Amino acid sequence: MSETPAQVQTTDPAIGPAIRFVRRSDYSQWLPLWEGYNKFYGRFGETSLPDAITQMTWTRFFDAYEPVHALVAEDEGQLVGLVHYLFHRTTISIAPICYLQDLFTKESIRGKGIGRNLINAVYDQAKLAGSPRVYWQTHESNSTAMKLYDKVAERSGFVVYRKNI
Repeated sequence: MSETPAQVQTTDPAIGPAIRFVRRSDYSQWLPLWEGYNKFYGRFGETSLPDAITQMTWTRFFDAYEPVHALVAEDEGQLVGLVHYLFHRTTISIAPICYLQDLFTKESIRGKGIGRNLINAVYDQAKLAGSPRVYWQTHESNSTAMKLYDKVAERSGFVVYRKNI
């Protein structure tokens, strides 16, 4: 992943933290955000993700052949949020679709527009990639996040089914 100035997303400091691509040097600040995200969804302690998954996820962000990307919100040198997204093929479009997979902000700064800015930055990256759509899922109990999501996107009406194999 290239970090050219044209690709870096920023916001007005009066509006909120800068949104930019993750850098290799961000690992020590990214990791607690990633762990916080996973803890929110019950993946901690005995149910934690194996370290190999975390390491592979991190590595993918910097592999030009991987469709997985990461942006972070940085406020005064500290990472306060992350968003991970990927592009994939679909049978209903020639262009790839963008899936916003993970979104997390530090609890202490929620409600200040950082989540919205991270989502908007993914929208911008999807437009640059020629993707006609961004979509994501959240747990039905995540009512706080859904208040934001209902403002920045529309519910698709689809119900997700899955089976672990």
